[in-house]
Amino acid sequence: MTATTTFEQLVALDPDEVVTHSFVRDIPLSGGRVLSLITLDNGRDHTRPNTLGPATLLELGSVLDRLASRAGRGEIAGVAITGKPFILAAGADLSKVSEIPSREVGRQMAMLGHRTLGALAELGVPSFTFINGLALGGGTEIALNSTYRTVDSSIPALGLPEVFLGIIPGWGGSWLLPNLIGIENALKVIIENPLKNNRTLKAPEVLELGIADAMFGPANFLEHSIAWADRVLSGAIEVKRPNAPGKLERIAKWDIAVGIARRSLESKIGTVAHAPYRALDLIKAAKNTTRAEGFAAEDEALADLISGDQFRASIYAFNLVQKRAKRPAGAPDRALAQPITKVGVIGAGLMASQFALLFARRLQVPVVITDLDQARVDAGVARIRGEIDALATKGRISPDESNRLAALVTGTTDMADFADADWVIEAVFEELGVKQDVFAEVERHVSDTAILATNTSSLSVERIAEKLEHPERVVGFHFFNPVAVMPLVEVVRAPATTDVALSTAMSVAAKLKKTAVITRDTPGFVVNRILAKILGETMHAVDTGTPFEVVDSALDAFGMPMSPFELLELVGLKVGAHVLDTHSAAFPDRFFASENLHALADLGHIYERNAKGAVKGFDPAARRIVQGGTSPMTGEQLRRRVELGLADEVHRMLEDDVVHAAEDIDLCLVLGAGYPFQMGGLTPYLDRVGASERAFGGTFHTPPIRGVS
Repeated sequence: MTATTTFEQLVALDPDEVVTHSFVRDIPLSGGRVLSLITLDNGRDHTRPNTLGPATLLELGSVLDRLASRAGRGEIAGVAITGKPFILAAGADLSKVSEIPSREVGRQMAMLGHRTLGALAELGVPSFTFINGLALGGGTEIALNSTYRTVDSSIPALGLPEVFLGIIPGWGGSWLLPNLIGIENALKVIIENPLKNNRTLKAPEVLELGIADAMFGPANFLEHSIAWADRVLSGAIEVKRPNAPGKLERIAKWDIAVGIARRSLESKIGTVAHAPYRALDLIKAAKNTTRAEGFAAEDEALADLISGDQFRASIYAFNLVQKRAKRPAGAPDRALAQPITKVGVIGAGLMASQFALLFARRLQVPVVITDLDQARVDAGVARIRGEIDALATKGRISPDESNRLAALVTGTTDMADFADADWVIEAVFEELGVKQDVFAEVERHVSDTAILATNTSSLSVERIAEKLEHPERVVGFHFFNPVAVMPLVEVVRAPATTDVALSTAMSVAAKLKKTAVITRDTPGFVVNRILAKILGETMHAVDTGTPFEVVDSALDAFGMPMSPFELLELVGLKVGAHVLDTHSAAFPDRFFASENLHALADLGHIYERNAKGAVKGFDPAARRIVQGGTSPMTGEQLRRRVELGLADEVHRMLEDDVVHAAEDIDLCLVLGAGYPFQMGGLTPYLDRVGASERAFGGTFHTPPIRGVS
């Protein structure tokens, strides 16, 4: 491979690249054969994975050129590539890829990856990848471009996460993988897994799918892999690949599987996200294109996506989750956090039971739940223990851990049992008086240093605490449902909340493995205030005569996984009506309540569904409830109205220091409301469509987060 001037210019775009070097040594094999082993190593410890930037690829390409020449002279019988301890490669350095200045430079980066990794199949001798550790993106594609692969049974993860980040496997993966392991398996690895919160593969799955040809334990992985390669080269082992697609699969199954995947995507994520559909197109074409044609198509697709808005927004969202989430803005000194040795949960319903199980699992301390009567307490404890049994049955916890967790959770009707609790959280009805009363009662029993946390979604934390002798101990701790799955906790600081209470709340969130964002005590905090704006505007449109169907699709451009009415049914129509009422009372000039929504809540649904729960259309009874409006909007009018309203509201939230920066709002929406990565949350979208400029004459990000030409 000859590195062109254009490729060399790519190095200048990333002068600070941490280069992953290619170190070569010859390994003698049986029969006088020689295996040249390349070890990838960036000279850092395992916390800095090998990455594949322009200088890295050029160096590896030069090494492969020399090895191809040696192979041509008969000096070596094979080439193998592996990584430094625990790491093969984590792919390209995405922070640098996101800085590529033009589509053409993006295309050159794609071509360089193909030229370099593709050389593993053009050495004149077999190539091997010994997958000794983490292999993501380009790291996985190193293996796919090789002739044979082994995998260490202890690797933490292998995968192709590109679709999750708004691009496609563009260094051979989109063409090579379906032709290696079959269409259905490839769809799972390239599209389905990344869209399931970026699921990756463990070694047994890598072997079972046929991505690896052999698996060895970590103790002597390299030695076993070399011995296996020796036997392959000598002909003692014939490698068989039962999942490789045959002629029948290409004729009868390939297009059908792609069609099913496309319909599934459309139903789950809509059609706004570009990357999954470009990946589908490439996978479909891999059925009957040559390797060269497949690689060329990847070059064009990767160039389009790298230079587009969605990849830039995805990297912005990725950095929020990976970096900003670990350094919460406004967090007090961690040393102020009090230890938690016992937890009290006020309430024994579904949400309270989820809290109790999460606290027991993560904190490994006694958890006691309470409610109004023994029957409710017993039902709550039984529900928790049922969940523990289910975890054990699924193999997610051991029998010993199951027994320990069950012993940690108890129930009571006597709040005196909270006397030695360090942390008490309420999960009672969302009504101010109820929350005030239960906290006033529990304060009579707990120590002066115990922290009281409220899970309120929209009520004032200050008001909840106003009847207490020590309101400074109260902090908002707003989970999202389902508690075990959703990663966000809004930690709410009321005016009286002390640094000790806030620090303890942040420490608890970290131990629960949740991302905490600190917000000021204001109606709806972050997520529910944004949702109230969207849902209030959509219900206002219905109330004034806009048909359900128009409203249902008007916000498709936001890229959300569900429409406003689907969201209302998911959170509960009564809850939605309450949230709108709360915000309308707090901000009557900007937020709408809806009597029609209360009536729909009494009906219990908006959609008409079949016996399997699939939507058939809008329920005729729901249509009758909302009829009578006389000033309907078009879908475009509603979309622009919502965009403008959101830009104005976010700007007000930042001016009012609800959170410290637009990044915190986007982090909340990505982790707490399911906003897609490819949109970057909310504020990059509002900048791109001009809503920020229309609302307040500026942008949330300078420069705006958008693609390049």
